[in-house]
Amino acid sequence: GNRTSSCPVLFILDEFDLFVHHKNQTLLYNLFDVSQSAQTPVTVIGLTCRQDILELLEKRVKSRFSHRQIYLMNTFDFKQYVKIFKEQLYIRSKFPDESFAQKWNVNVQSLAEDKTVQDVLQNLFHYTKDVRSLNVLLMLALSNVTAHHPLITAADLQEASRQYRTDSKANIVHGLSVLEICLVIAMKHLNDVYEGEPFNFQMVYNEFQKFVQRKAHCMHNFEKPVVMKAFEHLLQLELVKPLERPSARAQKEYLLMKLLLDNNQIMDALQAYPNCPTDVKQWAASSLSWL
Repeated sequence: GNRTSSCPVLFILDEFDLFVHHKNQTLLYNLFDVSQSAQTPVTVIGLTCRQDILELLEKRVKSRFSHRQIYLMNTFDFKQYVKIFKEQLYIRSKFPDESFAQKWNVNVQSLAEDKTVQDVLQNLFHYTKDVRSLNVLLMLALSNVTAHHPLITAADLQEASRQYRTDSKANIVHGLSVLEICLVIAMKHLNDVYEGEPFNFQMVYNEFQKFVQRKAHCMHNFEKPVVMKAFEHLLQLELVKPLERPSARAQKEYLLMKLLLDNNQIMDALQAYPNCPTDVKQWAASSLSWL
């Protein structure tokens, strides 16, 4: 374009991953193609929470993408998270029924101070800081509101948390092998011992070895490459995720990882796991690792 007659246009595509699922990705192709043309001053910004978005782009679309990515992480602490919880629920001014709005907001404030509710929020906060996940939890709780039950309660939020936890990840655990279950339990213990700090495969393998040595009669001592393959399967299932994208030189054993299951999900899944060895269940239930 030229500086006198052209008007620059900025496109912001929220939930960019939904555009990727469109047939042939035609809109993205056309937008990216136009943005490369000198005649048209166009910039396209896509917003998404999916880190694998580039792998979902077609070749022709990918080749027109600038490959500029900016990663934004939530940095708020739990105190600010509770504040967000209240702000999401508060009824703003100009609500027709002022008396009800006041009652509702007082109830929200008391919920935020309730120990049971704080435990529910803390579990979700440690699992994911994503505000959309908090909104899903609140929507599940709000769906219980009726004319006869006009205010949400701590019990509503507890039930919403239970429903939220029975997600696809917990169901995936039911289909894991006993070795993979053991690796999940080893990661659970590492989380407990190191208070949620990231771990690597070597630490998980060492933890698993301690269990095998203690309970050799119930568990086969697998070779390290076999255990690594099982660990990689957990990565593919997105039950574990690396904290950063691995480089070609990085040793796989020492990449820092995070478990995407909380303790309640693991224990609930183990209760429903068919023919789970008793020693494995006892190991999962033990409060401390085999130190």
